[in-house]
Amino acid sequence: MTRSRTAAATTTTTAATTTMMMMMLMHRACGIGARARLAVGGAMMGTASVVPSRLWSMRRLSSSSSPSSSYISNLRNVGIIAHVDHGKTTLVDCLLRHQEKSIKDQDRVMDSNDLEKERGMTILSKTTSIQYGDHRINIVDTPGHADFGGEVERILSMVDGVALVVDASEGPMTQTKFVLSKALKRGLRPFVVINKIDRPSARLGEVENEIFDLFASLDANDDQLDYPVVYASARDGWAVAEDYDEESIEKAREARDVSPLFDIIIDHVSAPKVDPDAPFSMLVTQIESNDFLGKLLLGRVSSGSVSVGDTLRALDPNGDVIDQNVRIPKIFARDGLAQVTTERAVAGDIVSMAGFTNATVNSTLCDNEVVEPLPSSPIDPPTVSMTFSVNSSPISGQEGTKVTSTAILQRLEKECESNVALKMVPTANREAFEVHGRGELQLGVLIEEMRREGFEMSVSPPRVCFRRSLPEAGTVVSDADADVADIVTDTDSMMPREIKELFEPVEEVTIDVDSGDAGQVIEKMARRKGEMTEMQTNDHGRTLMTFLVPMRGLVGYRAEFQNDTRGDGILNHTFHGYEKFMGTIDSSDKGAMIATQSGKATAYALNQLEPRGVLFISPGTVVYPGMVIGEHAKAGDIEVNAAKAKAMSNMRTTSKDEKVRLAPPKQMTLEDYISYVRDDEQIEVTPTSVRLRKRLLDSNDRRRLRRQHMQQQQQQQSN
Repeated sequence: MTRSRTAAATTTTTAATTTMMMMMLMHRACGIGARARLAVGGAMMGTASVVPSRLWSMRRLSSSSSPSSSYISNLRNVGIIAHVDHGKTTLVDCLLRHQEKSIKDQDRVMDSNDLEKERGMTILSKTTSIQYGDHRINIVDTPGHADFGGEVERILSMVDGVALVVDASEGPMTQTKFVLSKALKRGLRPFVVINKIDRPSARLGEVENEIFDLFASLDANDDQLDYPVVYASARDGWAVAEDYDEESIEKAREARDVSPLFDIIIDHVSAPKVDPDAPFSMLVTQIESNDFLGKLLLGRVSSGSVSVGDTLRALDPNGDVIDQNVRIPKIFARDGLAQVTTERAVAGDIVSMAGFTNATVNSTLCDNEVVEPLPSSPIDPPTVSMTFSVNSSPISGQEGTKVTSTAILQRLEKECESNVALKMVPTANREAFEVHGRGELQLGVLIEEMRREGFEMSVSPPRVCFRRSLPEAGTVVSDADADVADIVTDTDSMMPREIKELFEPVEEVTIDVDSGDAGQVIEKMARRKGEMTEMQTNDHGRTLMTFLVPMRGLVGYRAEFQNDTRGDGILNHTFHGYEKFMGTIDSSDKGAMIATQSGKATAYALNQLEPRGVLFISPGTVVYPGMVIGEHAKAGDIEVNAAKAKAMSNMRTTSKDEKVRLAPPKQMTLEDYISYVRDDEQIEVTPTSVRLRKRLLDSNDRRRLRRQHMQQQQQQQSN
């Protein structure tokens, strides 16, 4: 169904704006109408306006009255889901700006975490609430990166609809497919927001067709396929409905109007399907903290109502009572950017409650008469593990304040309690703790948070989580379905025939690069056992490729990919499933330059070491035996003395000594070290430094271990 747009240029529109508008309309008119569906009824440009924010106490009923059905019918719970960098958080800021006038452009107020602000990405899901006319709209902002997909999966139980945000230039990407599939499986009816339509590279017609094809490929039903579309520029703060023309775009731009988006939420997202007369129950989806009350449990009220002073209990997912006779001291709700107290919460509300000790994510808070816990959806399993241990280097304890195994254990337990995508498993070493996660980025963020809190520790290289068996061949398994004994992370001691029987996680990888770099990327993916499933080249000289790659092939590849594409390539991946072990992956790693003496690195010594490879340190850096100070230019490790000083003598020459000039060392961040670290090495993390070291600091111990490995390999070959 081709939808043409008629543009009538006005005399007040500048030449540049007219050109941009015409380009948008031409893009819009080129759609060939893949979405053969019923037209969305009703006018999208409503007349409702955002009224000043009302405190919850102004519209809350007294604790003695029954919940108002009219309030529930005017309540909307919506989640914002998208691929990374498609504009979710900016869109939420745009909606909040109608209620919180103090928000400035590009504030990203929902990204309140320090790491989120520094990296420009959403790590944790966050909720807010907006009063629009007579409707209360609860909005949940979600992460876009695949490593934090667990945040998306668990919040879907709180919402009754989702806004799928898609970049008008990039179109649907890997994480778009992941989050949409989760929403469709829960029976939610998404609506689509095509963002950044004012970009010159916008291709609206093609992106619309790609979105519809994605819905169809994920087996969306007829009701889900009948999705409305809003076109927006969240950065500039405006949106238009499907029947837009140039005049409506110009008006929306000048007025910074997003009312079409509010109207779609009210018309398309259904009110919560809850029972206000049943006993109270709420599924915990997130843990918050309060300086005075301690742990707060956030979730959506599934049934009944609760007031301050009520007595509740908590059930774990198995139905066992974990908290009994808990009196509710405070109930918190959101009102714009503020967290406000309320005396009462009814079915459909998203609130936080204090008072519980043992309850955690996926626990059910309920009246004493409730005996069955609310169902919680399983999430995709972790695919990568890292071991956190006490720092054992010669200079340990000098830079951190939290250095004991007990402090590390308590911090990891607290993180795993609030983040269901992480799982901690015991190890033979009481001072080492193995943590399973979704990817290197997720674990890297955890390490960075801990070092900023004053922790000092050693971290192992990332290892892939293999499985010995699957319930059914080809099915995706939740981590909760597998016994800890079924997960294998260390394959060094296993025979080759045993390794071949393992199942390994496979990722769906989407790569966007310049066409000139495509050949090199394909070659690297082939070496990593990657299988290409799709390849497209657009008119802008960019090539989009999709691969199925074992997770082993992606560990440590991101830094190499950025170097190969000169920082211009985009790589994203999401969990695809499990396959039988896909064979060994050849590695051509270079050796390491290992320090042999303690002290401070000298310019004299580093000047002699520079021709042998790439240095990671500069003069004055504290070194110790076993510390990796650089990358050897050849295969095999080399031991060097970086603290060697120039010998002093009474000899004099007619000319002064030449001044030592060193090239700047390679600056390695925590993420760089996680990608670079080898199996026999560890990352030493402190609040002020990140270093690379050998797992065995003594050179004699390393030689002895190499001999043992050689003997084991010879024995395996003979068998």
